[in-house]
Amino acid sequence: MKRDFATTLLLSTLFSFLVPELIPFCEAVWLTIPKTGTKCVSEEIQSKVVVLADYLVISDEHSIFPTVSLKVTSPYGSVLHHSENATHGQFAFTTQESGTYLACFEAVGDSHGNKDVSINLDWKTGIAAKDWDSIARKEKIEGVELELRKLEGAVEAIHENLLYLRNREADMRIVSEKTNSRVAWYSIMSLGICIVASGLQILYLKQYFEKKKLI
Repeated sequence: MKRDFATTLLLSTLFSFLVPELIPFCEAVWLTIPKTGTKCVSEEIQSKVVVLADYLVISDEHSIFPTVSLKVTSPYGSVLHHSENATHGQFAFTTQESGTYLACFEAVGDSHGNKDVSINLDWKTGIAAKDWDSIARKEKIEGVELELRKLEGAVEAIHENLLYLRNREADMRIVSEKTNSRVAWYSIMSLGICIVASGLQILYLKQYFEKKKLI
């Protein structure tokens, strides 16, 4: 029993401290929205990743109940979630393409009493968005087995993230090689134009001096 407890404690420690260093999957943000304007939060996420977020408007004065509008968009501008006159809420979706996802908050009307609005946003992606309590009850697992499942999910997420980074690096390398090739051709073309222009200038000066009988 003591051995199982020690093993569970060790796995929990590894899951809590080592995994976040390798792949970020949870972020709690405190936002201050100006009384006029929009405040946005963005995150670059790969495709086929579950995103879950909860937000809550914070008010220090009980007589003021500020509301906000929220719009969540994909890298290609598709609206994934939209709400108006909200004081709290939740949105969830599965990413369909890789890129930067944007969540923008805006204070609504005069509900904020001409003051800035504070929002607490709990943004979770990937493995952090899973409900491990429900999974444990459904599959009837606990203790060491549950911690192993969490670590297995974390390893899979890290592997997918590494593949995504490798693909991004390959795409950037291709773009860099194309850019270098274009710069080289541009340099050669510029050099050729300079040589031709110099030759024409010499020819013109030679004809001019011969015409003036200076040479």
